[in-house]
Amino acid sequence: MDFNSIFYSFAGIMNQMSPYILLGFIIAGLLHVFVRPAAMSRHLSGAGWKPVLKAALFGIPLPLCSCGVLPTAVSLRRQGASKGATTAFLIATPQTGVDSIAATYSLLGLPFAIIRPVAALVGSFFGGIAVSRYGEECPPDEQLCGADNENIPQGFFRKLIESVRYGLVDMVASVGKWLVIGLVVAALITVLVPDSLFVSLSRYPLLAMLAVVAVAIPMYICATGSIPIALSLMLKGLSPGIAFVMLMAGPAANFASLIILGKTQGRRATAIYVASVVVTAIAFGLAIDLLMPRSWFIPPVQGLADGSCHHAFGWFSTSCSVLLAALLVYAFIRNKFLNKKISNHTAMTKTYKIEGMACSHCKATVEKSLAALEGVENVSVDLASGTATVEGEVEDKKVADAVRAAGFEFVD
Repeated sequence: MDFNSIFYSFAGIMNQMSPYILLGFIIAGLLHVFVRPAAMSRHLSGAGWKPVLKAALFGIPLPLCSCGVLPTAVSLRRQGASKGATTAFLIATPQTGVDSIAATYSLLGLPFAIIRPVAALVGSFFGGIAVSRYGEECPPDEQLCGADNENIPQGFFRKLIESVRYGLVDMVASVGKWLVIGLVVAALITVLVPDSLFVSLSRYPLLAMLAVVAVAIPMYICATGSIPIALSLMLKGLSPGIAFVMLMAGPAANFASLIILGKTQGRRATAIYVASVVVTAIAFGLAIDLLMPRSWFIPPVQGLADGSCHHAFGWFSTSCSVLLAALLVYAFIRNKFLNKKISNHTAMTKTYKIEGMACSHCKATVEKSLAALEGVENVSVDLASGTATVEGEVEDKKVADAVRAAGFEFVD
């Protein structure tokens, strides 16, 4: 294994993305602080196509992953959003985000950056309309509540500080793991996978797209983390349309989120959700390959396909990469430290198994829900093991109810 080539491929991709990722994280923080879900929900109630369209437009710039969007969507549903609008929000939000759109432009070019949110808008709109007409008649679950941003500080400058903190700390912690995984997978594909494998697969574009969907749907990867993987597929000879299917299908769903979605929206709505994601991704992928000039989709980065060491590392992009790496390391250390807050295991400390958690948004939602219970002194959630350790005097039933109220599955 050529570790030197893998390292330079990894570093080159990260260097190209890091300035845009950091900018996207800061914009994400601004959206989190200045745009409240409670305000959005006022526009998403009622029947017809307008709430669905508004929900899709609201969801496209928000930087939430397929599991992190669930508590927010459940909150919107509880506050009066229609089931069609909620579904449109669920489809559009994980597929895009200001951070992933900026990173898409940096690594894949302007056409991809434009078509990606357009495809998310189309798929989420028609998916929401379909759920409005054919989904189950299930009222908002009064026991479910989502993550809101009610703890935002007052004052413009304090909000700006909170925006930067949220973007560069909480958001990095949320998508950092999956971003690194995407970069590593991309580097391994570009260096280790033979070109001949993709050349043979590229002869059958529809079959290749279906294969990408089969791999992408169960795999958990964020909208930003899917970008380097899509790039590596293109550099290995696959068409832009096939790479686009990875961009759209990969971030939209995973098994954990589909389980929770089925419990909160119903099986029929979940089936419509998956169908909307798959059909839209393949339809736009075929349109890219068959109707648009191939020259539009030449990646700006061409020297990474073989792990070339001759890629130029400018001082600004390198500085951004160093800063991003430092933030990722800090997020890792911070999460490990917080997971070990409870070290004094006594008879009053219990550990519970929870299913459906996959990112720091999920972790924060569960911790907040459990910490609000009377008698709870401390809470620590470990994403790796899918457990919550609760310190204090509290009944197991109350813990189970709080976990389910947060939108996750409590394992008895």
